Amino acid sequence: MVRLFLLLVFLNVTPLHANETKTPVFGWHKEFIGTLNFSQNNFDNWTHGGEDSWSWINDLNGRFNYIQSRYSWNNSLNISYGRTKIGDKEAKKASDELKFDSVLTYKMGSYVNPYVAFSGNTQFTRGYHYFETGKTAVSDFMDPAYFIESTGFGYEPNKIIKSRFGGALKETITSEFPVRYADDPKTEKLEKTKVEGGLECVTDLSTNFGENIVFSSKLELFSNLASFDRIDVNWDNLFSSKISKYLNVSLRVRIYYDRDISRKRQLKQVLALGLSYTLI
Repeated sequence: MVRLFLLLVFLNVTPLHANETKTPVFGWHKEFIGTLNFSQNNFDNWTHGGEDSWSWINDLNGRFNYIQSRYSWNNSLNISYGRTKIGDKEAKKASDELKFDSVLTYKMGSYVNPYVAFSGNTQFTRGYHYFETGKTAVSDFMDPAYFIESTGFGYEPNKIIKSRFGGALKETITSEFPVRYADDPKTEKLEKTKVEGGLECVTDLSTNFGENIVFSSKLELFSNLASFDRIDVNWDNLFSSKISKYLNVSLRVRIYYDRDISRKRQLKQVLALGLSYTLI
């Protein structure tokens, strides 16, 4: 599948043009782009075997940025949801995420500037772990939910990469599932919320390869300063190629690590071919 993705990408490669320096346009800059991917298999008297199946994922990515000469206010909203079903089994989640990020930056210099930021992350619907004998609920909407407030200095050497580093406060909120996400096993009390102070570092990279290919990467690190092996890592990478006006192929790889949840890193990879549409 990855080879198919690379083939479709290289078929659309055009020469890489140097970034041109442009005078910033003040005011609101809004963009809301969605992708819809759907697949379906049906078998009738198929002697080679197989099971009926279908799957769909809808991704919405919005950016709402307000630019002025002395400050900028950058907001991003990422929504992803999808379902999949194989054979006679019940439909399961293929994707489920709601994420918001807001950064207010005061422009003091050319590259390094102070900022304040707020971000939130949760999901829409109930999540399960599935077993041969049944299923167990492990998460739900706002259960858990993560919120981070931070302030510090941002570094933006060019239009491709920007990074920020500062002190942060991270809250984990739960309701029905506190044990894995918020509870402190060292105490007898069952905690449903967890508040951690520490340091946050967020780096965004976004670049175009020609007119049709986009690569974006966001690395989020948080440390409560307890120890180096307890640094929370959320690294999201997206490689997207536009085949035609409405057809798009993308490869998304996300690496997640939170020692409080699992001692092993978590990995999610999605290869998708489907419709692309622009709302605003």
